[in-house]
Amino acid sequence: MTEGGARARIETLRRDITEHNRRYYEEAAPTISDREYDQLYRELAELEKKYPEFVREDSPTRRVGGQPLKQFAQVTHRVPMLSLDNTYSVEELTEFYARITRLLPQEKIPVVIEPKVDGVAVSMLYENGEVRYAATRGDGAVGDDITQNILTIRSLPRRLKGKAPAVLEVRGEVFMDKHGFEKLNAGRAEQGLPAFANPRNAAAGSLKQLDPALVAKRPLGIIFYGTGAVEGVKLEKHSDLFPLLDGFGLPHSERIWSASSADTIIKAIQELDKVRHDFRYQTDGAVVKVDSFAQRERLGFTSKSPRWAIAFKYEAERVQTRLHDILVQVGRTGVLTPVAALDPVLVSGSTVGRATLHNEEEIARKDIRIGDTVIIEKAGEVIPAVVEVRKDLRTGSEKKFRMSKKCPECGSAVVKDAAQVAVRCVNAQCPAQVRRRIEHFASRSAMDIEGLGEMMVTQLVKAGLVQNVAQIYTLDAAKLSQLERTGEKSIRNLLEAIERSKTRPLWRLIFGLGILHVGETSSRELADHFQSIEALMNASANELQRIPDVGEVVGTSIHQFFQEPHNRELVTRLKKAGVKPTVESRKKSDLAIGGTTWVITGTLTQPRDEIAEIIIARGGKVSGSVSKKTNYVLAGDEAGSKLEKAKKLGVKIIDEKEFRRLLESSS
Repeated sequence: MTEGGARARIETLRRDITEHNRRYYEEAAPTISDREYDQLYRELAELEKKYPEFVREDSPTRRVGGQPLKQFAQVTHRVPMLSLDNTYSVEELTEFYARITRLLPQEKIPVVIEPKVDGVAVSMLYENGEVRYAATRGDGAVGDDITQNILTIRSLPRRLKGKAPAVLEVRGEVFMDKHGFEKLNAGRAEQGLPAFANPRNAAAGSLKQLDPALVAKRPLGIIFYGTGAVEGVKLEKHSDLFPLLDGFGLPHSERIWSASSADTIIKAIQELDKVRHDFRYQTDGAVVKVDSFAQRERLGFTSKSPRWAIAFKYEAERVQTRLHDILVQVGRTGVLTPVAALDPVLVSGSTVGRATLHNEEEIARKDIRIGDTVIIEKAGEVIPAVVEVRKDLRTGSEKKFRMSKKCPECGSAVVKDAAQVAVRCVNAQCPAQVRRRIEHFASRSAMDIEGLGEMMVTQLVKAGLVQNVAQIYTLDAAKLSQLERTGEKSIRNLLEAIERSKTRPLWRLIFGLGILHVGETSSRELADHFQSIEALMNASANELQRIPDVGEVVGTSIHQFFQEPHNRELVTRLKKAGVKPTVESRKKSDLAIGGTTWVITGTLTQPRDEIAEIIIARGGKVSGSVSKKTNYVLAGDEAGSKLEKAKKLGVKIIDEKEFRRLLESSS
């Protein structure tokens, strides 16, 4: 490469990387993968090393992150937040350990290996045990003050437990629970909002909200992994930090490995790769750090990164397949969602035949066409997504996608809200919307009517037997016998399940009605507060908005729902059909369960969500991860990393037989 060519390439790389940084750090909307970004960054660093005369102080290689947002106050970190060098190569990981061994000859160098949480880097300062502030990484020296947003995370203590030091600056990652991420995206799709690409983007977008009340509704968590400024406590090794964090009530990684050679480091990251999918947060790699702080000090830093640490990133599994069609699904609120129909292909352990395309704008941005060869990846280890189009394999027969001007189900006109990206069918009686509303009402998380799944609902709607959820309760053996593949036993089982659903808890009925923005948590709060569906229907908007976990947006949505005459008529018809929801009185005085925190893991004789219901009804709480706050771990067959962590922390572990005895003794 000539000097002129090198200079031009350096400028192009700087411009592209700066734009990718802006999208990643400031908009939480990256357009390339981490690996592609790392390749660009490495190319720039190598060119600048070869041509030092073209190096500039404002080069991305001299910076750490993105510019702080103007909407937030600014915080100067007491100790800079540097990023880590990273690699996808086992050979480079081996070279890392060889390099630090050369720098500290004749010394044994123990290291610690932790999961690399794929979240948003933050720093929190505690002074004398009280929160002073929380800030984003920003540019490494100055970040955004996000204190009020961070304090909405329930696992985070406002005051440290025990004897707190004068100053404790802790660094960590804010993440979004993977299960919560799925539910959040499902809700956004129904509201006509664009889906988040992955849990990391969802967490970043949450922290950028200016209203902490909105942040509080997001399923965020936090993991701490290091310190900045510390006064009043002395740490000699990084591994000493974790018992200290436990004592202060600060959450950290549930699995940590130690190693003292390249071989044992590689073994540790291989072990981590086997269990990381069990964590409730997304992980994209492992972080290897020298344990001794004295050795860290002697190893020192480069201008951007510490020499004593490196991040190893796992390859995201990507597979190639053909997109043979783009289908359009209609949700229960009428939102039209394009879905890629694929030649079935195995990715991340499961066969994928469909992948979300989110909306028409996303398809146009990626230039996805019917007939394309595409690359599929499970975005955030959760949702199959089309991440790349093999444009070099196009034959010219591929067709561009255009969203229909009419609903594919009922032929009604569709409209696009100017404030949203969603296209919506305006016909409330659209068969697809009717089906989705009935499926939601009958789902396990709502009225739990076993046997009333997608295929059965489709038959009922097509036959004209059920057009709204109240008509479920008018079904009888004579009507059901008209349908295909319905024998005497299946009819009897379905009718019994429908009958049982009449006395489900009130919160399940509220959730089953499908009110916009109303989830399971707010349904419970509403049931506890109003104690009857009639009281909820007649509540004013102001009263609704004052309820915890409801607020202005949800409260307004509920009030508007019940102002519609046909919704009030639907509730009346449900009552006439014999639906009499029970009002659960949680046993706060239950000495065995009340006030305790449980984690459920492994295979049990009853679905986990049903067992969770039993615990919650008796005043207990159910958590997705084990910590020192956990009172019990209910372990079934094939329990995994949660069981191991419970043993390590000394948390009481019981099997299902003991759990049943506990319930009987407290009844």
